Amino acid sequence: MKKWMITTLAAFTLAGCADIPNYQGAVKTPPPANLVGNWQSMGPQKGLVSKEAIASLIITAQGDTLDCRQWQRVIAKPGKITLFKGDWVNVNKDVRVMPLALEGTELHYDKLVLQRVNQPTAECQQALAHENDAVATATKAKSAESGAKKHHKASFKNAKS
Repeated sequence: MKKWMITTLAAFTLAGCADIPNYQGAVKTPPPANLVGNWQSMGPQKGLVSKEAIASLIITAQGDTLDCRQWQRVIAKPGKITLFKGDWVNVNKDVRVMPLALEGTELHYDKLVLQRVNQPTAECQQALAHENDAVATATKAKSAESGAKKHHKASFKNAKS
């Protein structure tokens, strides 16, 4: 057998056993409707650094997430929802995999208990707008890059083919 066939077979065999190796390897999956929305901690929690800290998790219908923690400053980490080993999880850019468990009206996530709110805090809304702007800028740059004409050597004057 050829080397590439053996490598491919080994990759398929090991794929079911492996964890998520990188952020790009996690497949963004639209979550169930009951997970979509804005979730926020209510009151002090052990999973936060201070009694005054607030945790928010924004989940879109497309499967994008923003984990936003605020206390003395705002730390916002984008991520995506995926179905991993039968469980809904959030995978952030640091490849941290955190299960999402909905129990009644409470979402258990990363040692936190979150409740649905109408909108995230103003600080998390700003972080979300910043993330959306960054994605839009990156998309425009990619499309401009791919739209540029590529010249072959033979197309230049006096070039040999």
